[in-house]
Formats: sequence, C-alpha cells, structure tokens
Amino acid sequence: MASLHFRYSAMNAGKSTYLLQVAHNYKENGMEVLLLTSALDGRDGFGVIASRIGLKSEATTYSADTDFAALLQDVKVACVLIDEAQFLTVAQVHQLHWWVHTTNTPVMCFGLRSDFQGNPFPGSAALLALADSLEEIKTICKCGKKATMNIRTDEHGVRVREGDQVLIGGNSAYRQVCARCFYTVA
Repeated sequence: MASLHFRYSAMNAGKSTYLLQVAHNYKENGMEVLLLTSALDGRDGFGVIASRIGLKSEATTYSADTDFAALLQDVKVACVLIDEAQFLTVAQVHQLHWWVHTTNTPVMCFGLRSDFQGNPFPGSAALLALADSLEEIKTICKCGKKATMNIRTDEHGVRVREGDQVLIGGNSAYRQVCARCFYTVA
C-alpha cells in the first residue's frame, strides 16, 4: 500500500538533495516521477528544485490555489515528490492524503517543520498529523548540537524575531539552530 511521507528538518539539512536523489533512483529504474515545488520559491528560478551542492531539476510549481485532486487526476507516475512542503495548505495535504490512498501512488513531501518564531507552518502541521511516514532529516547548529529550529537574521546578521511567516527569496536570511541557541542567540 502506498503512503504519504513527510521528510522534515531545519534549514540546510539537505531536503532538496534527498528529494533529487529519490527522483534519480526512480528514474534509474525506468520509472516516471512528478516533481513539484512551491511557486513561492524562486531562489534558483521558478519551477526549479535545487540543492546547495549543485543538483537541480525542473519541476511543476504549485501555489495555495492549486487543486491537487484536479492536478493529479490523470497523472500516471511511480511517485510524486514535493519540495517546500511547508507551503502546502491544510486542504492540499488532505487532497494528497486522499490521492495516495485512492490511487496507491506514494507522495513524498520535503519541508520545514516550523518557522523562525518556532511556530508550525500550516502545511507541515497537517503533514505531521496525516502522513503515514515521518522522518526527521538531521543537521547541526553552529554550537555542534542537533539543529531542530530556524532563526531569521537581517542583512547585518542580527536576529529578527518579528515579521511575516514567509520572507520570499530570503534563504540567506535564515539559519538552523538547536533549541538552546534558539532561545539564547541574540
């Protein structure tokens, strides 16, 4: 039976690299995959999933208005891989969960669990509730401990504690930290 998977982590843990490796493995075995990424993420161009180590692939973009039931209605693939899954809506996560279990096709979602204030993204919270399989991808804080949180900094490296949950194109303004540093870093 197929499953809805959620692979989550703090920033800079290799989520996109992991997704692209999974896509490569399917393709190496002669299977088609559908790659999706958020229309909010234009760091490497819109409709591109790119890792910091140089791997990249074209992808179909989704937005908060995307109806996954309609988008996936006639899709015949071995797996659907979704990057930046924190930007999914709760309704979209329900659509994906329904689609997985009615078509017997796996969906693997990769994304952040929480924002720079320690609050869950709605899509991530829904995935944590509905995913059949959860996996934390680990990374480290500057202090050497396991990073589980994210912080936002301004152009001078000063921590920002207020603001919109999503800063478009702001990848360089974020960094991963452990819980202790999340509460103690100025």
